[in-house]
Order: sequence, then structure tokens, then C-alpha cells
Amino acid sequence: MVSPGDKIKVEKLEVEEGKKVTFEEVLLLEKDGKSQVGAPLVEGAKVAAKVVKQGKGVKLIIFKYKPKKRYKRKIGHRQTFTEVEITDIISK
Repeated sequence: MVSPGDKIKVEKLEVEEGKKVTFEEVLLLEKDGKSQVGAPLVEGAKVAAKVVKQGKGVKLIIFKYKPKKRYKRKIGHRQTFTEVEITDIISK
């Protein structure tokens, strides 16, 4: 659940920093204390946001090991993300 002014991290989007982006697939909308659940999406609802930054998350270490078999493998992974600031929630 988000509201205007919130900053959230989402899967990497191919949008430059400072540009605007619109999310049109809204699953749940709450307005004036009433919730509207989509089946599967809420019609006419959109979320407008501004891209704040692109980045990478913390490094995760993946280690595989099999005893008595001389097998071990160490891998690192950093997930890319886009941080967006919610500017407006548009509903019908």
C-alpha cells in the first residue's frame, strides 16, 4: 500500500532518473476509508511516480557445498532496482 510522497524500490525500470512513470496495473485502491479490490485489476486506477535513482541492492552470497565430494561453489549477486517517489494516485 502506497500513498503520495512515499519512496519505494521496484524491479529495475528502463527509465532515466528524473523522468515520470505511470503504473497502470493497480490491484487494490483505498479511498475515504473504503477499499476497492480489483478482479484482477481496478479499472481506471493509475499511480503516477517520479524516478529518484537507479541502483543495486546489497550483495548476497550463495554457497553450495556437498560433503565428501570435493564440491563447493561460491557466487555473489546484487539485484538491480529503481527507486521511485509516488506523486499521485488517480482513480475513476
